[in-house]
Amino acid sequence: MASLWNNRISISIFGESHGAGIGVVIDNLPPGEYIRMDDLQQFMSRRAPKKNKTSTPRSEKDIPQIMSGLYNNRTTGTPLCAVIPNTDTHSSDYNNVKTLARPGHADYTGAKRYQGFNDVRGGGHFSGRLTAPLVFAGAICAQILERRGIYTGAHIAAIHGIKDKEFTYTNVTRDEILNIRKKEFPVIDDKAGELMIKDVDKARMALDSLGGIIECASINIPAGIGSPIFDGLENTISQLIFGIPAVKGIEFGAGFKAAEMLGSQNNDEFYVDDHGHVLTKTNNHGGILGGISSGMPLVLRVAVKPTPSISQPQKTIDYTRLSNDVITIKGRHDPCIVPRAVPCVESAVNLAILNHILDYPNF
Repeated sequence: MASLWNNRISISIFGESHGAGIGVVIDNLPPGEYIRMDDLQQFMSRRAPKKNKTSTPRSEKDIPQIMSGLYNNRTTGTPLCAVIPNTDTHSSDYNNVKTLARPGHADYTGAKRYQGFNDVRGGGHFSGRLTAPLVFAGAICAQILERRGIYTGAHIAAIHGIKDKEFTYTNVTRDEILNIRKKEFPVIDDKAGELMIKDVDKARMALDSLGGIIECASINIPAGIGSPIFDGLENTISQLIFGIPAVKGIEFGAGFKAAEMLGSQNNDEFYVDDHGHVLTKTNNHGGILGGISSGMPLVLRVAVKPTPSISQPQKTIDYTRLSNDVITIKGRHDPCIVPRAVPCVESAVNLAILNHILDYPNF
């Protein structure tokens, strides 16, 4: 089943955008972990639509109903199941596009894969709405990791070429991560954020959309987590990151810039600090060598495409009649999904780290 990710921890995500609800089943979580429900809800609220002009008007409270796996606010070790009701659907918005392939969407490929029986309303199971269960799972994992001093945080690195400040790859701090997490618009430099919001609104007024880049960092991961060749930390993170709709690329550390460097420039020299810790002077490797954590901050960037749902007329096809057509998309859509994707990226990384760290001695 494509929506089941099965490793040390397994997650199964279910539901459609305009169905009765969506949800997730998480298995093999360690038992006895205390989950603060207020913190969990606060984490999930970061994915919700914002009051500024970068988000969809669709308003979902996203209050998870936990069906199993949590007793007295502690994980039981058995499957943790959460259901999130869909309460604000406008399915009639999709009556005119049932058999039209919306450009940039999975309508045509989904119809071919599922022989035309897939739910097309709001994108169905392909919708970004399905990131809410992923964020629930990531929020659970975050609390388990943070209790052990491991923190993950992300920010909008760029939207349409407008850039935020970058993390300092050798010294990302807990305070930095927590400060960004408190912001409605998650950037390091608020002035850059204001320019981004204006640019997104400009695209919205032009019936268009924007994409961007998300930078994510995790700190205090002990060295030695992950395995070669196909079970590396990069492998696991990448697989989960690409479960987020609209993600088109990922790079770790220097990423593609490493291809332009000399070996003497790209290599990170090791040293032992005054406390006996093994560190590197630079962090072009992004905290991972050979698929295994080095102990340096884990740093990655994710490319997110522009929202495919735009209100401009676009040429397309009717894939049942095999005829050319023109489509104008109705409905409520984000002119830029990058801000709401920030906690989604964090969640995928949290899940990957916890999945691997369960193997670590004295977890």
